[in-house]
Amino acid sequence: MAATQLVNPDLVKERQNAAFSPEHLTYFLYGGPEKTKRKRFLQNLVIEGVKKLGVKQYATVSREEQYEQALQKYAYLVDTERQLGITNSTDKALLHEAVFPCESFPYILQYAAFINPFTMLASEEQKAKWLPLMKNFRLVGTYAQTEMGHGSFLRGLETTATYDPSTQEFVLHSPTISSIKYWPAGLGKTANACIVMAQLITKGHNYGMHAFLLQIRDLDTHQPLSGITVGDIGSKFGLSANDNGFLKMDNVRIPRNNMLMRHSRVLPDGTYIEPKNDRLMYGGMTSIRTDVVGVASRRLCIAVTIAIRYSAVRRQSEIEPGAGEVQVLDFQTQQYRLFPQLAAAYATTFASTTISAFYRTVSPHIERGDLQELPMLHALSAGLKAYTSWTCADGVEVCRLACGGHGYSEASGLPKAYVDTTAACTYEGENYVLILQTARYLMKCCRMLAEGEQVPEVMDFLRPSTSETSRLDARLVMGDLIQAFAHRAARMTRDAAQSMQTSIVKGENPGQAWNSNSVQLVAAAKAFTELHVVRVFAEAVETMRGSLRHVMESLWRLFAVNNIVSSLGDFLVDGYLSTQQVSLLEPAQRDLLKELRPDAVSLVDALDFPDGVLDSALGRWDGQVYEALYDYSLRSKLNEKQVLDAYLKHQRPFMESQWKKHAASAVTSRL
Repeated sequence: MAATQLVNPDLVKERQNAAFSPEHLTYFLYGGPEKTKRKRFLQNLVIEGVKKLGVKQYATVSREEQYEQALQKYAYLVDTERQLGITNSTDKALLHEAVFPCESFPYILQYAAFINPFTMLASEEQKAKWLPLMKNFRLVGTYAQTEMGHGSFLRGLETTATYDPSTQEFVLHSPTISSIKYWPAGLGKTANACIVMAQLITKGHNYGMHAFLLQIRDLDTHQPLSGITVGDIGSKFGLSANDNGFLKMDNVRIPRNNMLMRHSRVLPDGTYIEPKNDRLMYGGMTSIRTDVVGVASRRLCIAVTIAIRYSAVRRQSEIEPGAGEVQVLDFQTQQYRLFPQLAAAYATTFASTTISAFYRTVSPHIERGDLQELPMLHALSAGLKAYTSWTCADGVEVCRLACGGHGYSEASGLPKAYVDTTAACTYEGENYVLILQTARYLMKCCRMLAEGEQVPEVMDFLRPSTSETSRLDARLVMGDLIQAFAHRAARMTRDAAQSMQTSIVKGENPGQAWNSNSVQLVAAAKAFTELHVVRVFAEAVETMRGSLRHVMESLWRLFAVNNIVSSLGDFLVDGYLSTQQVSLLEPAQRDLLKELRPDAVSLVDALDFPDGVLDSALGRWDGQVYEALYDYSLRSKLNEKQVLDAYLKHQRPFMESQWKKHAASAVTSRL
């Protein structure tokens, strides 16, 4: 933190006027004083280490340089982890965040989508053979599922793995242009191996999608192997340092034992041994989706930190004529844009913490073959991945726009935060596809309740309610607000189930009925997921005490009220909320904005992002915004030469030709 005398006086005032201790909230978020101290030590250590590498600011270099620098930084990161003996996943995540702030890197799938799925799908013998090579980076890999013509619909993938019993090999093949593997991160230039998802064909029968370990490049020369065509897909909307790639396989042969055989296998004669439960094949995707929830949430936390600090420093226009320019954060319209994003940042943070904890609890059960909790984990992780990435991508863009013209500059750090977050709406499952999987579980729970069966506790909101109207009043009691979300989710879920049944009665088959009502099903799944986030946020607040709890209750109420006002029709449609109750909400929303105004800067300070992670001229701790912007401008490559070659080659000849034409025209007109 900068010395007080070097900090912008407006930020000093904001921090002095806070009604709570941001340090106490930081401790709550990171697990106490000791863990917070360790977090700061680790992040500051690697931020300083990266500076010593001499790498340039992400926004000032070409895509090729971004890729090269990412390789350099990742090597430094892994060396640092090993030197410090770091194995804890939380510490690793904090280090990654500090080295790659809102940035992609070529090894991004080495653990999340190469080693982890391999561990879940491989037999003990296969793990003994290959895991050491993966963990020591002899095998650098990725996960090749998505094809040019197919993504989330696994049964539609075209890549084939045909077993040849005469050689005891599988033949991997890309039969069409649309079957070329496309988009896997790290595939373009970095990986020398990958897990390939392909249709398993043996003895003339197709047994569906299975996983195979494929080496694609020579381990020493890095040249593609025979039958392999592989490369980078080119520039994208963002994630520039990622070498997302394509992979075409032309009858590539691999040994039978390269099929990952923990749950299913093919015997030497070609006999297929099916898994005890085919859901075991796909349980690993829930891990990646829970990670996405956390990544998207952190991006919104970064964006709202930048935008609120900048809004406290930036002075523009007057509220009272002649009284002088005021802090932009004093305008109610700025609060209206930013404070709901601040509330959403905290809400998704707590949602990320709980889904990660749930995954850690359930994962050992799944490993033992106990799949009782897998459907609930799948439904929650899919819904939260969609809801959080949508919410955070929209929120980052709101923060960028709230920073005016400077928010458009890469110097703000907001453009790269946005492209990084919006990508999460598509990768690891397109959001509409995923949230429809959540809807499918909701429909299942409706059927279970109708048949008198038990459902998980988190689904109890679907049970018939004794109250048909809300008790909500001007006090905005937390329980009454939560019940409004529960009522909405239950009604929308039951309505969707009834609409499905009506479609079937009219003659549609189940697939047609599902498609005919899919918009309604998505809405119901969103309502359920938002209810879950509201509940989780409330549960976190209820464990707090004193002034911290008072401030966080206000932030929670803003989150709840803002989401009701944003979807008011959903809450009014059956009369659960009356027009009189609804009339309380918008005034309450405005009051909450005013109440939270003195604490806004301290609420983002509590998120505890060092400047090296924010990577923003606008969001700096010291508020020296304009000095940082000017410094960024001076480092533009266009400023390396005062007169560019492009001026001599194109601009000056053009200007001279235009002037000569004008002069000749003037002479002619006089004649």
